Amino acid sequence: MTSVKDKTGPIRICVASIAMSIAFGSVSASVERRPAHGQKASGTTNSSKRMADGKQWTTQNLNVDTVPSSCYEDAEPNCRRYGRLYTWESARRGCQSLGDGWRLPTEDEWRRMAKRYGGVHEDSDDSGHAAYKALLIGGSSGFNALLGGGRNSGDGQYARLEAHGFYWTASERDPASAWFYNFGKGGLSLYRQSGGEKQMAVSVRCVRD
Repeated sequence: MTSVKDKTGPIRICVASIAMSIAFGSVSASVERRPAHGQKASGTTNSSKRMADGKQWTTQNLNVDTVPSSCYEDAEPNCRRYGRLYTWESARRGCQSLGDGWRLPTEDEWRRMAKRYGGVHEDSDDSGHAAYKALLIGGSSGFNALLGGGRNSGDGQYARLEAHGFYWTASERDPASAWFYNFGKGGLSLYRQSGGEKQMAVSVRCVRD
């Protein structure tokens, strides 16, 4: 079990039944997608921007067809809008397939970037509201995170579209779980959370120095 937080307080849900996704769309630079073995690029370019932390971040959700990954509700239009949903391992490979030093960001890289825009819930004086607003689509940062929902690792059900945007980090909590970031619409806040089961499917952003 893990907590997904919103304005009504933590919602207790089985991590196995969550999946997370996000999509972004600020154009600052174009990155060629380079398919690796077992992967197929779903598009030709991926927008990116140098954020206030000094690192280059993709500003669209990853949409490389890496196995295993899927579109929300298995609908291709959702891949175009929100990007694909990835397990933890496929997220790592998906970012690496972009080449040129691209990788799945660590928990610390996510946290440091968020601090430049007000900080996550526990780092800020406003419970993460400023960072949520700045990093969400249409916000001042150009990061353009989306509330893409996710996919249950147990029964494969999709849930939380337009309620939560979940993003993987490369940082493990233990062999079966990893840290993730949670844009919660209910609380209008950005949270950092541990305990995301590696087999659930969520959204991905990539980073490079």
